[in-house]
Amino acid sequence: MSQIDSLPPLREVIARHGLSAKKQLGQNFLLDLNLTARIARTAGPLTGVTVIEVGPGPGGLTRALLAEGARKVIAIERDERALPALAEIAAAYPGRLDIISGDAMTTDYAALADGPTRIVANLPYNIGTELLVGWLTADPWPSFFQSLTLMFQREVAERIVAKPGDDQYGRLGVLCGWRTEARIAFTVGRENFTPPPNVTSAVVHLVPKPVAADIRVRDVEAITRAAFGQRRKMVRQSLKSTSVPVDKLLAAAGLRGDERAETLPVEAFLAMAKALRD
Repeated sequence: MSQIDSLPPLREVIARHGLSAKKQLGQNFLLDLNLTARIARTAGPLTGVTVIEVGPGPGGLTRALLAEGARKVIAIERDERALPALAEIAAAYPGRLDIISGDAMTTDYAALADGPTRIVANLPYNIGTELLVGWLTADPWPSFFQSLTLMFQREVAERIVAKPGDDQYGRLGVLCGWRTEARIAFTVGRENFTPPPNVTSAVVHLVPKPVAADIRVRDVEAITRAAFGQRRKMVRQSLKSTSVPVDKLLAAAGLRGDERAETLPVEAFLAMAKALRD
């Protein structure tokens, strides 16, 4: 494993600071600095960019982001045990690392944006999907970030990029397909983590795209919740849980009613969402 800076190897940092991973915090540390550098590069050229990182732990990805040229990294860490290790990184990169000791679930991310801003993180597994949905349902849209480069369990990553007809296609796939261009950049085997998780992971890169201003997030959520709530039923049946006549929704999307939610394109859900308020 090659070094990307003059700081000690991560295993040494973890041992010195007693940073055993805590399951209740969703922690699995990524120790290969070549791999963290690959994640950082997936976010694109970082010169002049502010990067927000969630759950840096001992700072492997943090170091990679700084070494790749990020103007500033803002690292949000709930585990106070990791703060001394992060402070050592801050000292090695003067003025370029801001450390926030706090809860990622209650952070005002838009307030942290400073010029061109991207979010890059090896997300804690137990809050990753919830954080993503929060970022993607923010208004106004496009949001404050240029892109999201995030590590998830591969199962979640496949749901994010799923297309109509895929087994993994559901509410998350519709949301991501509506508001972003999303792709799986690469997978990461469990052996790369300490401790090894029970699943393979994947790095997903999402870039926001413009959306129609007359479609509301809550309407899309209402339609997809109804449609996928009974995903094996025909949409004529599953859409009855909305407050709008089903025939109106079907007509708006040009549907017969015998289709199933998992086969419908994103555009059909958007047309029905718009019909909720028309």
